[in-house]
Amino acid sequence: MWDWNGTLFHDNTAIIGATNAAFAELGLEPITLEQYRELYCVPVPRFYERLMGRLPTDAEWAVMDETFHRYYTEHRVGCGLTDGVPGLLAEWASAGGSQSLLSMYGHDELVPLVRDFGIEPHFIRVDGRTGPSGGSKAEHMVRHVGALTGVEPARTVVIGDAADDAIAARHVGARAVLYTGGSHSRASLESVGVPVVDSLEEAVVEAERLAA
Repeated sequence: MWDWNGTLFHDNTAIIGATNAAFAELGLEPITLEQYRELYCVPVPRFYERLMGRLPTDAEWAVMDETFHRYYTEHRVGCGLTDGVPGLLAEWASAGGSQSLLSMYGHDELVPLVRDFGIEPHFIRVDGRTGPSGGSKAEHMVRHVGALTGVEPARTVVIGDAADDAIAARHVGARAVLYTGGSHSRASLESVGVPVVDSLEEAVVEAERLAA
């Protein structure tokens, strides 16, 4: 089971730009990608708390969330798939494996984006977030796994770039491999206690080992 943002979709530049655009709405100083990767967490208001010294108010959160998504939508067009993704997806499918995609990116935006890259046929299911943004992936994963026919959670491996991917996997009895090329630093990923790798090629090898 693949994550999208920061995993299959290499959108770090759009993410950090959108984050800083949201910060600017409250007069906060911009942060670097390295700072983002050290501090990012979910639920997202907690990430803002780490930078602001307090949780944003409901009104502040609404402004920041709207600004983030508006900026991200404008700038995601300059981002592409992570190197090697089409080949990895094709190889897994040709070897008889199944794969799905679960993202916390809005479902209505996610599906056409995946389709435009020509990779949708590799997935038995593609699900994005429904409902408010900023929360955990766990409950979305419960619904996603429940909709997959004949898939055993114990033989399912989630490949993502965030600690929350591993936490959500654990929530449904699945395994996880975390990739360092996205939203988290290696140190923050290693604290979760699952395998951490530096490429998606390594992630697939590790997933094969875990699912055997």
